[in-house]
This record gives sequence, C-alpha cells and structure tokens, in this order.
Amino acid sequence: MATLKAILTRRPVAATIRLTVPAGGATPAPPVSPALGPYRVNLMAFCKDFNARTQKYKSETPMAVTVTAFKDNTFEFIVKSPSVTWYLKKAAGVEFGSGRPGHETVSTITLKHVYEIAKIKQSDPYCQYMSLESISKSIIGTANSMGIKVQKELD
Repeated sequence: MATLKAILTRRPVAATIRLTVPAGGATPAPPVSPALGPYRVNLMAFCKDFNARTQKYKSETPMAVTVTAFKDNTFEFIVKSPSVTWYLKKAAGVEFGSGRPGHETVSTITLKHVYEIAKIKQSDPYCQYMSLESISKSIIGTANSMGIKVQKELD
C-alpha cells in the first residue's frame, strides 16, 4: 500500500501515449509532434532523450515507446525492444508475412533464431519475469501466424 507522502507527491497524469519511432531517429516532426504536441510536452527534450537511449540499436529499427505526459508539462517514457514480428521478418529474410498462414509458408527459421529473439525480448519490462521457454512458445505461435515455419535445424 502506498504511503501518504507517496500519494501526496504523485503528479496528475494528462495522458499516456504509445508511439512507434525509429531508433535514433526521433525528430520534432511527425509522428512525434502530432502525438505529443497537444499535451505540451517539450519535443526537443523528448527527442534528445529518446535518441540517446536508442543509439545502441541500428537506425530505422522501429521502437515502441510509452510516454506518460503529466499536467505540469513534464514527461516520462519507457522504450521497449522492437516487436517480435519485426525480428521474425529480419530472421526469415522476408518483408511481409503470409497472406494465408497455415496454407502457405513464406520462409523457415530455426529454434536458435527463436531462442535469440526470446533472449532479447526477455529484457522488456513486461517479459522480464517470464521464463525463456514461455517467451519462445509465444514467438513460435507468432511465427506460425505469419506463415513462417520453425524447424530444429535448416536442411
């Protein structure tokens, strides 16, 4: 239970905004400015902080960001790793998933690829307490729904 001091020092939240921004490529232009502008968030401060946090990723890597804008015009944000579908498409070497998953296979990946993606996704805030096995099962399910076949080893 929260203490009285913690309750009294909470800042009122104006909005919670979810964005997908390229790593190291946040600029005070669309898609950032139309999303954050109405909440009077300092766009340059957000762009500098975001680009500093995502400089270890290759540019043009789509990063999911959750921005919490407060009523006093301040903000906090959480950067998540790229989506599983993006990693699967990169590992499989395809640009799009299957139009008819289950009927046609677009590409094939190995369990080693799945394990590497699971290790990366385990650092996400929502997956940090999940086992590597359960994350891997989720990734295999996503691959199947994209028309990407998962094998033990490539032939």
